[in-house]
Amino acid sequence: MLSLTSSLRRVAMALALSALSIPATWAAGFTLTPYPSARTLPLSQVTFENGQGKHMTLADFKGKVVLLNIWATWCPPCVREMPTLDKLQKLLGGKNFAVVPLSVDKGGIYTVKSFYDDNFISSLPIYVDPTTNVLDALNILGTPTTILIDKQGKEIARTMGPEDWNQPAVIAQIKHYMAAPGPAAMPPQQARTVETRHTRMAAAGTQAAPE
Repeated sequence: MLSLTSSLRRVAMALALSALSIPATWAAGFTLTPYPSARTLPLSQVTFENGQGKHMTLADFKGKVVLLNIWATWCPPCVREMPTLDKLQKLLGGKNFAVVPLSVDKGGIYTVKSFYDDNFISSLPIYVDPTTNVLDALNILGTPTTILIDKQGKEIARTMGPEDWNQPAVIAQIKHYMAAPGPAAMPPQQARTVETRHTRMAAAGTQAAPE
């Protein structure tokens, strides 16, 4: 019953967002409002597939600034903002930044690929979660929801509703976080200790706890 209520609430929120007009929601100079302190995310619990069907988690992007966009092809406000996310990825995407557009379409990879082809989306990769488990894992109340994640894998800020992600103010904000140091490298002695422990655990047929 709780799951059904949660799903209905998300559908209602998506419908409400679809009624918003672009001029009203895409205010000039929009930037994400950071939290007072970054929030921990369950990176390894957010699982999905890329366009080749490879299983991935958010932990795979640690070390990059990530703009995680939860969207669906049936969501009108999501569709409106996708071209701006495509432009942002083309401009900044690389070793220090990635737009991660995570679709919750039930049709999975085929549905997203068709949408990209029909709408000339050329720079965004395909990521899909047909199970929609990401909605509960990250407490997503409606689509589109966008989360800015720092290089340490922590949530800096989030916003719900469509935005123009190709604005100079947004680009400048993301570049600020891209310039920040990445995760601290593990000291060589500690790295060797961890490697030895994992090797011994593997030989014993057991699994080491995540670092």
